[in-house]
Parts: sequence; C-alpha cells; structure tokens
Amino acid sequence: MAEQAKLLIVETSGRNGFVAVAEGATLLEVRRLEESKRHARDLAPTTLDLLTAHGWKARNLNGVVVDLGPGSYTGLRVGVMSAKTLAYAAGCALIGVETFAVIAAQAPKEINRVDVLADAQQEKVYVQSFARDGDEWRPLDALGIRPFAEWLAARAAGTWVSGPGLHRWAARLSADAPMVDTALWDPLAETLLELGLARYLVGERDDPFALEPLYLRPSSAEEQQRARQEAASQ
Repeated sequence: MAEQAKLLIVETSGRNGFVAVAEGATLLEVRRLEESKRHARDLAPTTLDLLTAHGWKARNLNGVVVDLGPGSYTGLRVGVMSAKTLAYAAGCALIGVETFAVIAAQAPKEINRVDVLADAQQEKVYVQSFARDGDEWRPLDALGIRPFAEWLAARAAGTWVSGPGLHRWAARLSADAPMVDTALWDPLAETLLELGLARYLVGERDDPFALEPLYLRPSSAEEQQRARQEAASQ
C-alpha cells in the first residue's frame, strides 16, 4: 500500500546532516552525519548501514526524499546527487523538498507568519516569508538574497523568525523580532517525512536527470574562479 511506502530521507543542507528511514508516516530511525565528517565520505556507508539494519535493500525502497536547500553548497551537491543516483538505480520515486518549506512547517500552531533565514555570507541572508493557511503554510514571496540589515529594517511587524541563519544572526535581531525555539531552526526528519510523504501520496515525482539543489548564487570557490577569469580577460 502507498501509505506504507518504504522511504529513505536525506538531509545535507546544513553543517550537520542525517539519513533516515520511514515506513509510511512512521519514522523508523535517524542516523546523524557528524559535523566533523565529510558528507561525501560518510553518506553512502551510513545509508547502506541504515538500510541493512532494517533488512532493506535499495531495490525495496519506494521513494527517496531529499532536502533541496538552500544551504551548504558541498553538502547539497553530495546529498542531492546521491539521492538522484539511488532513486534512479532503485527505480523508485524521487521527491525533493525545499528547506525553507520544511522549517516553516515546523513553526508552532499559534504562529501565523514566519520569515525563514539562512546565512548567505557577506552580511547577506537567504530569506523567504510564509503565512499560515489553515493547517498548511504558503510562501508569501520567492526565496531571495538580501542584506541582513535591509531585511531586518523591512520585516513586517509581528513576524516570527526561524531558520539555520539564526545560528549566526540571532544576536543581531531587534527586540521586536520574536524567534521560534532553537530546536526548530534546522530541518527535522519528522517534517521532511511529512512533506515528502504528502507529495508521494498524491503522485508527485521529480526527474532524477533534472532535479538540482536550490542555489541562488555561485559558491565562494566559483565566485573566486569567475573573478580570476574576468581579471585574466582584461
């Protein structure tokens, strides 16, 4: 039955990541990817160990749910590519979920509007606003990059703030910017499962050849390479 689909969940958008397995809406186990280790080195063996522990093989999977970002460039590349490869090889569904949608969905029920932040470096943040619509959240604008000071000055009154960007920016928020509890700033396996399973059950699928991490700008290394190329061409 679709409700009991065997799902692998991959989250590598932050400095810490995890892989998890679920059967339907039941989260069975979560394995953390330690901050001190490289996702590329640890993701594949951790995934294999997790599947083996539950008596599953890759071919038993009905779907792979992966966090698309924004977030760590290296982590996202490894996580999304691994999810795409595994879903294609196993012939199962590939389900991408945006990080900020996950974090918005984690906001407590008494909150009606939240801005989700992630650090974009150089005094900038990724930011997107969400509003509660019944039991669900809907984005009020597109994900974008803004100077932190500009976002803070323009923030709508009464809007709560969440997201991994608060690990850096929380101390610089004004007193009238209420923050969601620290435990909800980063994507949780339970929420990724909830949103991923919802897409799976209505038949939504992503193309393993087309799905890409959610980047809004090049990585620092890519920006440096572009700068060198521009300098050499002058």
